[in-house]
Order: sequence, then C-alpha cells, then structure tokens
Amino acid sequence: MAQQAALKKNSAAAKKKAKEEKLYPFKYEGKDRRGTKVTGEVRGANSALAKNQLRKQGILVTKINKQSQLFGARAKKIKPLDIAFFTRQLATMMESGVPIIQAFDIIAEGAENPKMAQLVNEIKTDVAAGNTLASSLAKHPEHFDDLFCNLVDSGEQSGRLESLLDRIATYKEKTEALKAKIKKALTYPISVVVVAIIVTAIMLLKVVPQFQSVFEGFGAELPAFTLMVIGMSEWLQAWWFLGLIGIIVIGYAYGKAHVKSKRLRDAEDRALLKAPVIGKIVYEAAVARFARTLSTTFAAGVPLVEALDSVAGASGNVVFYDAVMKIKEDVSAGSQLNFSMRSTGIFPSLATQMAGIGEESGNLDGMLEKVADYYESEVDNKVDNLTTLLEPMIMCVLGVLVGGLIVAMYLPIFQLGNVVG
Repeated sequence: MAQQAALKKNSAAAKKKAKEEKLYPFKYEGKDRRGTKVTGEVRGANSALAKNQLRKQGILVTKINKQSQLFGARAKKIKPLDIAFFTRQLATMMESGVPIIQAFDIIAEGAENPKMAQLVNEIKTDVAAGNTLASSLAKHPEHFDDLFCNLVDSGEQSGRLESLLDRIATYKEKTEALKAKIKKALTYPISVVVVAIIVTAIMLLKVVPQFQSVFEGFGAELPAFTLMVIGMSEWLQAWWFLGLIGIIVIGYAYGKAHVKSKRLRDAEDRALLKAPVIGKIVYEAAVARFARTLSTTFAAGVPLVEALDSVAGASGNVVFYDAVMKIKEDVSAGSQLNFSMRSTGIFPSLATQMAGIGEESGNLDGMLEKVADYYESEVDNKVDNLTTLLEPMIMCVLGVLVGGLIVAMYLPIFQLGNVVG
C-alpha cells in the first residue's frame, strides 16, 4: 500500500512538473545574421524563452505571437510512430553517452506534439525520483504495452539498456511500417468503393431527375433499363434520409459490437485471412510480426516460454494467437520450437525450417530476424503489386457505375432518334 501511495504521489508530481514545463507554439518573424527576412514556428514555455531560443540560432525577432491551439497541436494525439521516434532518440543518445535525464530534456524540447513533450517530462520526473525506466513507462500503458516494458526491464537488469532500446526502436519502426503497408492495401480499394457510391448517389439525386423531366414529354415507352434507374432515383429522392440514418446506425452498432464482442473480432480475423488477395498479405504480415517479436524478446534474454506470451499478445490475429499459445504448451512440455510451429499447421515451411536452423546453431533470434525481414519485404511487394493491379480494376468499376447511368439516360434519346430517322 505504501508503495502504491508513493507511486501515485510521484505520478501527481510528474503531472504538475510537466504542466509547468509545457511548451507552446509561437509564430515569429525576424532577420537572420545576413539580414534576410525569415518566418517560422518555434516552441517555448513563454515568448521570452522562445525569443531567447531564436537568438541563440542567430535570429533577431521582430514579431512573435503565440498560436491558438484550439485546432492546432493541442488536439494531436500521441501516435505509435511518436513512441517509435521517442525510443529511437533515447537509444541513440544513450549510446552516445548522454545521461538519461538530459536525454529526456532534449527529446521533450524537440517534440512537436505538446502531449508527447508532457509524456516525456512525466517519465523524466519519475526516473529522476529514483524509479526504474521500466516502472516509469508502465504508468502509461496506453502508450507502452507489456512487451515494451518487459524488454526495457530486461535491458536494465542485464545492463544492456542501450542495445535493448535500439532493438525496441527497430522493432517499433518495422512494426509500424508493416501496419502502414496493411492499411494502404485495405484503405485504397475501400476508399474507391466509397467514392463510387457517393458519385452514383449524386447522379441519381441530381442528374437522373433532369433527364426524367425530359422523358415525360416523349409520350413513348421507356426501355426497361432506364425505368429501373429512374425507379432507383425516385426511391433515393424519397428515402435518402432513412438510408443515411440506416448507414449511421449500422456503423455505430458495428463499432460498439466490435469493441464489446470478442467473438465478432475473432470471426473478422479468421475471415480476413481467407479473403482473396488481401488475405495473403495479412497472413504474411502476421508471420513477420510473430518472427520480429519473438526475435526481439528472445534476444533480450527473455526465456522462450515467457517470450511466447508476449508474442501471442502482439500477434494481432486470433488464429496466430491460438497457434502461439499451443506452441507455448508444447515448448513447456519439452518440444522444440520448430516442431511445435509445424504442428499448428499455420506457419509456412520457410519459417519453421529457419527456426529449426536457429535452434540447432544457437542463433534463433538471428534466424527469426531474417524470417521477419523476408516476409516484410514480401508484404511490401504484394502491396505494391496490388496497387498496380487495382488501378485498372477500379477504372472498370467506376466506368460501369457511371457509364451505366449515362447509357440508361441516353438510351431513350437514341431510340427516339432511330424512330424519327
């Protein structure tokens, strides 16, 4: 209880100190050493300190104003890439011999995101109070997960914190780059489908009614295709608000169900792996994430069985989570890692064979790192190829939707011309 109270006290002190050291953006105008007019943005606790910082850079300030943060930096959230960049900066400075407290000061001062600067200052205050870096990071679980904290703790206990931070930074950078590739592969076709639906809806609401008023004066029977499109247009004009409300309600309900229902999330994970084209990319990304995480934790000196716990949590897919937990049971019973991986039927032969070679040679982390590099490059290539293949397919989809509506509207005019001719 006393320790928990001390931790709360330290946390409160950290928040107070961070608030006092909060940096704000200032827009400035001035002249450099050569008399050239310069403008830009600088961060500081107040205008005087901001001017002093610019003066050190050889800039004579003529005008400086604090920027409004209503829609600016204050609203920015701390992203995983911010954490990866923080880890890389900390690893680089500690390897260069910079004391950790001074390293925190440098990182906080250079942070573009005020919330990131505040987080770094809170961690610095905890470490300066005598807490370990791992325990200080563990107070912010929304930014530093168990895997991150466990690796830092291993580095502190083994006296290899600098090298472990470098490994963690590489791990975070590779992981975020892989996530970005997956998002790119999924976002591109989804965004095009959404745009196609919006364009079609606009044409049905605005363009088709104009043609419909013209057709009313023809006095002739319209083609079935045209009648179908006009019927869709009339329905959309009458009930578009119900359709919009329905989309919002379904989206909201799905979002709530996704958060609360583990069964739904598991079903999505399984379906995603079976999806055409995209499924292969997601599968290879999961293999790469498994290999990268296990390589990093094992290299940090974490026992294999314990490392598999972290790997399962970082797998990002329930199929791989279940497989890794099965591997953990087998390894705990004395099986070799590569045999356990093969028995799950999930992992590709290349990954299992490389793991076997690593176990035989005593270089398991090195072999797993090579597996991660290979499958990450495969994901890169597949995403690039997918983007190239999707472009003509998307043009075809848009052509069918938009072109179909245009043909439906002009078909009666062509028929009328034939009759007159």
